[in-house]
Formats: sequence, structure tokens, C-alpha cells
Amino acid sequence: MFWDNVAGVYDLFVNVVNRKTHEKLREIIAGLIKPGDSVLECACGTGLLSVVIASKCGALTATDFSKKMLKRAEKNCSAFHNVTFRYADITALDFPDTSFDKVVAGNVIHLLDEPLKALNELNRVCKPGGMLIIPTYMNKDRAGKTSEFAATVGKAGADFKRQFTPESYKQFFLDAGYNDVRLMLADGRIPCAVVVMNKRTGSGSVERM
Repeated sequence: MFWDNVAGVYDLFVNVVNRKTHEKLREIIAGLIKPGDSVLECACGTGLLSVVIASKCGALTATDFSKKMLKRAEKNCSAFHNVTFRYADITALDFPDTSFDKVVAGNVIHLLDEPLKALNELNRVCKPGGMLIIPTYMNKDRAGKTSEFAATVGKAGADFKRQFTPESYKQFFLDAGYNDVRLMLADGRIPCAVVVMNKRTGSGSVERM
């Protein structure tokens, strides 16, 4: 798996290559997590956001589909005692309905064959009145051209399924039935857009766009 293969060097990308973006991203996420929150984080990677979330919340369950990423995240979060790490598939989460106050899924939507299936799962495990927080790298520029980053990493094996601009990313969630979508941009070498919205209720699963 590509993500197992890059787990050992991913922190270099986080802390050096795209440092400006990630500093702003952490600042945005920190402002969205409250003391006492029960938080699920999907696609935690090596703990880029886990450290911030754990420092603010009551309890964090951090998950990833890459076991090697999870091991790195656990090491990076060793100072915190309110974090549980679990292997998980974002499209088939093994958690009961309405389990978490906040559900975070960072930099993963663009990698999925079935992003709506994942979104339905994130929505399902979020409590009524809870919040979905979904950051993703912007891999198209304003002119709609694939970024150099997306092209290079895609060739290396990341296998992006979708490419977004901030506008098309926000529209993705509006089309999925969320009418309160807010978007904040963490700008830098590789920008990241953070979408924030309340749990969708009453309309069931969204199967296709």
C-alpha cells in the first residue's frame, strides 16, 4: 500500500514541505474542537491533526486504513492519554450511530472510490447537532489545471480519484445535501480547504451525485 510505504517520511512533508499550510490547518482545527468533545478522526495519518485535537478534546478515537501510519501517529501522540488508535475503513466504520460530537476526516475524500459512502458513514456516527470537519488538499488551481503536487504524487502511487478547487469542493457537499457548508482555506505551497457542517438529518443516505 502506498500509504504504508510513505509512513516513515510523511512527517517530512507535514513539517517541512508543506509547513505553512499545516500550521494554518492546525490553527483552524484547534478553533473547532471544544473541551469535553468526543471526537472521531478518520485518516489520521501520522497524527498531523491528532495532536491538536487531543490537546483540546475530552476523548479522541483516531483511525486510519494504514497500520504503519497508525504506528507513527501513536508515537507522535505519546504525550496524550485521551487517545485511542484503531484500524478502520472510512467507508464501513465499526461504531454505533450517533457516537461522536465531532467527526474529522482529513485529506482523504479525494482518494476514495466511493466518497459519498464514506460521507454517509461520517454522518451516521455523528451525534444530532454534531459537526463534520473535512479538510482536503486542493489539487487543482483556480484555472482548473491539475497542480504539480497532484501530478507528481499521483504518479508516485497516491491515486487521486478526484481533483478539487475550493469552489468545487464546497459544491461537492452542497450536492450531497448539506445546506450549511462553511469553507476555510489553509493557504500555502499545497493549499488545504476545510469544510465544516452540521450533521445532516432526515434525508437518509446520499447514493450518487
